[in-house]
Amino acid sequence: MKQAVKQKVSKNKIDKTSLEQKKAISKSKNKVEDRKSKGIKKNVNQKKLENASTELLKEKPKKTKKKKGLLIGVVICVLLDLGAFLCLFLAYGPVSYFRDLLITTAMTTKSHKYLARTIYNEKIIEKVINSNYVVDIKENTNVDDIQIGSSNGMTEYDSIYEEQILKRNPEDLYKMIPLEGDGYKGYLVAVYDPSRISLVASRYYGNWGQYLAEIAKQHKAKVGINASGFDDTNEVGNGARASGIFIKDRKVIEGNPYAPAKLIGFNQEHVLMLMNATANEAIKEGMVDAVEFGPFLIVNGKPAEIKGNGGWGISSRTAIAQRKDGIVLFLVIDGRQPGYSMGTNIGEITKIFLRYKAYNAANLDGGASSSLNIEGKLVSKPCAVSPKGERPIPNAWIVK
Repeated sequence: MKQAVKQKVSKNKIDKTSLEQKKAISKSKNKVEDRKSKGIKKNVNQKKLENASTELLKEKPKKTKKKKGLLIGVVICVLLDLGAFLCLFLAYGPVSYFRDLLITTAMTTKSHKYLARTIYNEKIIEKVINSNYVVDIKENTNVDDIQIGSSNGMTEYDSIYEEQILKRNPEDLYKMIPLEGDGYKGYLVAVYDPSRISLVASRYYGNWGQYLAEIAKQHKAKVGINASGFDDTNEVGNGARASGIFIKDRKVIEGNPYAPAKLIGFNQEHVLMLMNATANEAIKEGMVDAVEFGPFLIVNGKPAEIKGNGGWGISSRTAIAQRKDGIVLFLVIDGRQPGYSMGTNIGEITKIFLRYKAYNAANLDGGASSSLNIEGKLVSKPCAVSPKGERPIPNAWIVK
């Protein structure tokens, strides 16, 4: 019996020990699970922190972009305001140069007068026009002053301009001289035999004009420039008819033969005549071919008096002149093309002619009509809306 009791006590001890071991194992498991749980929570929290940091990093460029966009917007607004202020200052400020330039340039075009009228009222426009003009020369050409061929054989020159004109091969009919000045590019053509110059009309005269290239090709011209202005009804003219007087072979093709006009043409001795006369009077004086245009720039060696910018603004130009030795000068200046050539004013083309010793000179139709053709090729860069920039014209001065 004692032995049975001992065994029972021993068993209870073992059971108690086992229970304690189980409890210890359970606690150990719980600790491990707690650690795992804490580790998981720590990882989750760490991931949350990482995600939050990433989102913050993503948000920063957005804010930076917004700030940059806002800054750019402010800069653009400031620039627009400054631009508007500058335009208003130039248009209405105390310095009249820009105002005069804009008005005189726009008002002497056939299709862009609205540019001046949009900004200024008629009173301001009239005031500007009355302040910028060429004083009308009443004197006519003295044909006896022109001695054709008097400079032939000269080998000494008193200026670089004289050398450019006179230094040539004896057989040369003409010589082209490129020009470049303040804001413009163009060409001066010296024609050594004025008897080779004639005035020709568009093949379709009265219905529509032709490009200078077509007229030159039709007449096998060595050199050609535009001549008359033309009627531009509702500012959509097609060059069909010359504006003012047009005389061809002593016959009045266009215009009132009894009305006084500023006539530019050649007589039978091939002298360039600038006349304040009717067409009938000019024909009686010997004029063979002529157009009506102006202003006259130089008459009998005396340049016109120019007030302000001359009243014609800055644009493409075509003009004609003759020296005392009979050499005829064709002048074409490209214009209305920013970055290449904006054109020039009446005062500047007068100065060009004086440099090259023009004795009589006159302005011809300019703007989109201005063009120069040499040996069948368009040399100048006209500014009309067409594949090559040319505009249909009613007639042209050519060299054959």
